[in-house]
Order: sequence, then C-alpha cells, then structure tokens
Amino acid sequence: MKTIVIGIMSQEKIRARLLAIARGDYKPKATDPKIWFTSMRSLAEVLSDDNRALLKVIHEAKPQSISSLADITGRKPGNLSRTLKTMSNYGLVEMMRERKQVRPIAKATDFRIVA
Repeated sequence: MKTIVIGIMSQEKIRARLLAIARGDYKPKATDPKIWFTSMRSLAEVLSDDNRALLKVIHEAKPQSISSLADITGRKPGNLSRTLKTMSNYGLVEMMRERKQVRPIAKATDFRIVA
C-alpha cells in the first residue's frame, strides 16, 4: 500500500495555492501533498490512534460492508459510518457502493506529514 503525503497549511495559503494552480502559475510536483489539513489538531483528530487502527483493519480484513466492519471492530455502525465519511472526505477511505451495501476501502495505512 502506498504512502499518502499530507500537508498542513493555513486555509488562506491552501486557497492561494489552489488559485495559483488553477491560473497555471504553479504546477504541483508529484511529491507534493495530496491531502491538506489546516492544523495539527484537525490532522490529529482524523488520524487518531483509533482511526489509524481502523484503516489497518479495513486494509487487512477487507470487509464487504460497514456492518461487517462494525462486527469486526466492535464499534456501533452509526459512529463508524460518521468516522468513515470524515475519512472519505479527506481521501483516506473510498466508499464503494455495491448493490445495497457500502464497502469501505482504505486508500493508505502509511502517511508522511509535511508541515
């Protein structure tokens, strides 16, 4: 599994960077972060010890649904669903809709943080 590069920068700097990319003034390097957080605190909340362990379980067990992941981890499905949605918004988890179920897929279990 590949390592995801995560960057930490203020909201204003992230916005300025995106506008520079859109204008063509800046071309991102392949090594640049793909995921951005505005503070170490927000990063720590999303990549807490429990959430990193959850990513590892998703990667290793390859659950077919959120309910099967809830059974494996012992977490409540509603709580787990909210956590997965947050992680999905940051691109750490992909939620694949298959028939009437949603299957979580971990995009990475290793991270490099650039501040």
